Amino acid sequence: MTAEGKSGIYIEFVPKGNVVKVTAIDARTGTEASIVGPSNAPRGALEAAAARKLEYVLKKNRGSP
Repeated sequence: MTAEGKSGIYIEFVPKGNVVKVTAIDARTGTEASIVGPSNAPRGALEAAAARKLEYVLKKNRGSP
């Protein structure tokens, strides 16, 4: 979750064999972004990558460069 004044981010991990699908969901807008990575990758790295992708998608939807 993020600090006051910003929306929260929910993270979902779905393992499928030797990969894991990580979905980041913006709590305020419901916008989702997903990545797929190796199941043996550090959880924090996968979470950070999904959060970065979500930020990219949110900026793109707002029309920001």
